[in-house]
Amino acid sequence: MVGTPPVSWRDYSELTTRKKEKKMRDLYFDERYGKLYEEIEKGVCQLFEFNHPFGRVRHMFIKRMIPILIGPNRYYDIITPYGYGGPMMTDCTTENRQELGEAFEKAFAAYCDSENIVSEFIRFHPVHCNAEDFKAIYEVNYLRDTVGTSIRVHDDPIQAEFSSSARKNIRKALRDGIEYRVTLAPSDLRAFQQIYFATMERNRAESFYYFNEQYFNQLLESFGERLLLVEALYKGEVIGMELQFVDNDIIHTHLSGTYEAFHHLSPVYIMQYATVLWAKERGISLIHGGGGRTNSPDDNLLRFKRQFARCTSFSFYTGQKVWNEDMYNQLCKIANTEITDEFFPAYRKLQENDTNKVSKFNSDESEMEI
Repeated sequence: MVGTPPVSWRDYSELTTRKKEKKMRDLYFDERYGKLYEEIEKGVCQLFEFNHPFGRVRHMFIKRMIPILIGPNRYYDIITPYGYGGPMMTDCTTENRQELGEAFEKAFAAYCDSENIVSEFIRFHPVHCNAEDFKAIYEVNYLRDTVGTSIRVHDDPIQAEFSSSARKNIRKALRDGIEYRVTLAPSDLRAFQQIYFATMERNRAESFYYFNEQYFNQLLESFGERLLLVEALYKGEVIGMELQFVDNDIIHTHLSGTYEAFHHLSPVYIMQYATVLWAKERGISLIHGGGGRTNSPDDNLLRFKRQFARCTSFSFYTGQKVWNEDMYNQLCKIANTEITDEFFPAYRKLQENDTNKVSKFNSDESEMEI
């Protein structure tokens, strides 16, 4: 293996968190990102900012109306926008983080009471480890690992992070004439939509993953300068495309698609290869590839992604909290659902097409290329 061994990823998280305390530009904590998912999550993106002598907590979420009436009042629950997020502490020293968390909990409980918020479900950010600061407030649960490709710490990240079989597939694809193109800030996403929708149909994906044209237009308008479009081409024809976010010194994998007739040419391997080369040239630290479709350590998608992530993984945690215990119990009773650990919030369990089915068990993936 060529290159320097990677630092521990808890250390990496602390370094990047300190950087964000100065800029706070992380994609998943950006209000424009939250607004992308208002229609999908059937709610409204809101931001709670808590200032305290020991620091600040910034918490973005989507507030959803609970479709069960109890008396004259409407009640709500809140959820992390698609992907990762949760509350994030900034400008706080290590020794004061517990006290800041306690003060935040008190202030946010009062906010939830005033807003008729009954419960909350969080998908914490695996790279930035913000779950650590809120374990005393939320019921925090480990779901699975996510993986990434470390770039800056390796002289040759492809040799260090890619499996031997992945490198072999790349060499063969290049010999067969596969080319690649990487575009930062693409001006149009219509070609990507076409290949993405074809991939969704081939995999019979759930409706939750069918982002519509409005979504892509809004994505381009809000984050155009931070979008990275990676293409694999054969004889001048596009056979695979990936859409990623460039966020400071991290690339976040977002959506991808391929045409089935060209799978034997390994377009996904070439797109991973192209992204790493582009990232290395520009001083990127990490490509975060996410996790699998399920929580199983043997999940097929996760196993595939590990071919590009031999050295780098993260722990992905969710958090849940009942802010109004009495109302939560009443809602579960009306919905005729038992309060168990299997589904949260329990009163949504029997609703058709409920997005929290995805939030709880299949929460961070929209890549269906395998």
